[in-house]
Amino acid sequence: MPSTTIHFVRHGKVENPDHLLYERLPGFHLSGSGVRMARATAQYIAQNPQLNTVTALYSSPLERTRETAGEILAQLNAQRAQRGQAPLSLIADDRLIEARNEFRGTRIGHGDGALWRQRNLRLVSNLWKPSWGETYAQIAQRVSDFADEKIQQYQGQQIIVVSHESPIWSYRHLLETGHPEHNMLMRHTALASVTSITYDCETGRVLSIDYADPAADVL
Repeated sequence: MPSTTIHFVRHGKVENPDHLLYERLPGFHLSGSGVRMARATAQYIAQNPQLNTVTALYSSPLERTRETAGEILAQLNAQRAQRGQAPLSLIADDRLIEARNEFRGTRIGHGDGALWRQRNLRLVSNLWKPSWGETYAQIAQRVSDFADEKIQQYQGQQIIVVSHESPIWSYRHLLETGHPEHNMLMRHTALASVTSITYDCETGRVLSIDYADPAADVL
């Protein structure tokens, strides 16, 4: 029974001194800590024989995910060079992008531009079913479409996908519960964590879901 494993990696910590909700805004890069997180996860992947034989690396098109993926790519390609294999390339896919959010550009805190001003709060009606942008169903569906495509494209293989907290958790919650709606405060997707999902290629059935947090101790 051939299987495909997709390793979903969340990006590392972002440099954000003004505490903005950056969503899909350009110009938000990994912080120094975020780079160290990405390198810790890259090392974890490169040293793990169950992970370092991946055949493709995908990423959301945003800077923070591409930079995290770049650290992973560097370590994997160093190993591939030692084995005489051709290097991998990073492939961007819009289906992996951060959730659309009407709060983008607002600031966590108080004063002008703060998220908690009344005009923003009226958009929050239910934490389980976002009213401030993409629904969890929409987010999970685009990740599901991506995964279904790659399960068939990479039968018997493994790939790495670098994305964001909301897409990864909404999709995982859909697989585990049958619905993507969840309390956003209860997500289990740490920065630079790895959520590995293995599928039966013939049926698409999920065989296992594993989770690792290689950057948990990075400061």
